[in-house]
Amino acid sequence: MRFLPDTELSRSVLRMSTPAVAGLSSQMVVSVVDTAMVGRLENTTVVLAAMGLGILAAWAITSVFSSLATGTHVMTARRAGEDDPSGAGAVLNNSLVLSFVLGSIFGFIGYLSSFAILDFFASDPRVAVAGAAYLEWRFVGLLFFLFVVSYRGFFNGIGHTKIFMYSAIAVNCSNIILNYLLIFGTFGFPKMGIAGAGCASALSNVVGCLFFVTATFLPAYRTRYRYYQRFRFSWDVIRTVVRVSMPVSFQNILLLLGFLVFVAITGIVGTKEQAASQVVITALFMSFLPCFGFGIGAQTLVGQSLGKGEFQLAKRFGMEAARQATILTILLGVVFVFFPEWIILLITTDPEVTEAAIPILRIAGVTQIFYGAGIVLAHTLQAAGATFYVMMIEVVTHWIVFLPVSYLFAMTWGGGLLGAWLALPLYIVSYTLLIYLKYRKDSWLHIKV
Repeated sequence: MRFLPDTELSRSVLRMSTPAVAGLSSQMVVSVVDTAMVGRLENTTVVLAAMGLGILAAWAITSVFSSLATGTHVMTARRAGEDDPSGAGAVLNNSLVLSFVLGSIFGFIGYLSSFAILDFFASDPRVAVAGAAYLEWRFVGLLFFLFVVSYRGFFNGIGHTKIFMYSAIAVNCSNIILNYLLIFGTFGFPKMGIAGAGCASALSNVVGCLFFVTATFLPAYRTRYRYYQRFRFSWDVIRTVVRVSMPVSFQNILLLLGFLVFVAITGIVGTKEQAASQVVITALFMSFLPCFGFGIGAQTLVGQSLGKGEFQLAKRFGMEAARQATILTILLGVVFVFFPEWIILLITTDPEVTEAAIPILRIAGVTQIFYGAGIVLAHTLQAAGATFYVMMIEVVTHWIVFLPVSYLFAMTWGGGLLGAWLALPLYIVSYTLLIYLKYRKDSWLHIKV
């Protein structure tokens, strides 16, 4: 991979990716604000524990269903590249139908099961009760969240990632305002506590849905893509969206469960070590968000190029986006290695946790340099429809390499916390290498979507 950028391709990648990076980054702000507001309620320990479990459960649910955006994105980009705007509109119509069915069924089931889900994980019944009040509202908003996911995939697919950015900012700003009103009961609103945070998230999804619906009625979009006026239910479109999306759903589940297992392994070493690991994982996820933005940009450019039959241009777009993501992760890696205290201070001020987190954050800082390219090239393969291959690479490198080796280094060989984290470079490098080996071949360029 050439390190110096290709100027023409670089501009296209930046133009497509920057709005996605901004939209994803705004979501991180909301997570921090959510926790900060809830942390100011009475009975802080119970409430924060409930919020932590509730957010984790909600994140697992949204990670599974947000993969619909991948299927919609990939198909829309391909139709846009084929200069088939009506076909792109048909993808949106059928994705919305699928979202309605899944959102209605799982939203209802989840609402009824919220307490049972959290009671299974919580050792304190007070935590389960408080967390269920939050999670119930998240399930109420699931239908509108899935509508947002469908619209997001469509607009990203046609290359208008700025719409995603504006929608994310609108959703996240409304979430912060509604949090303040509903958690604390200000300006005459009911004081709902932790349930208010869940209600704010649900209402914010409604805001996001209304934003996208308004955007679809703009003449430039409505007359070109003719989605609402030429609706035709298509099992072929539904099947393809599900076929492309399902492996991404399983990949998200396996990734989440894998990091939970890893945190559990560090917990065997000690509570302080487990807390330090959670701090570093949070920092890593923050640093990965911009890379996912570059991945979204790459998916659009690669998918449209494949639709036009410009296969080598598709490969060049993928590589250029990976190059830019690598430059970004190098810059972040420098901060992680030489100024780890700055990063840790954003998450915790506990001196013991900070001391334990500094050496493993440096390991993570060096390692994550290689992960940016892996994320982007994985998105590129997904843009072509090779989602099953990407999922299998995640399974092999995470569950067969990372977790067993981390336990071996930490417990069997007595390496402790440092030993557990030394498995991370092996996981990241093997993941990126296996993704790159697939990317080098041309077979993925000819997958039908």
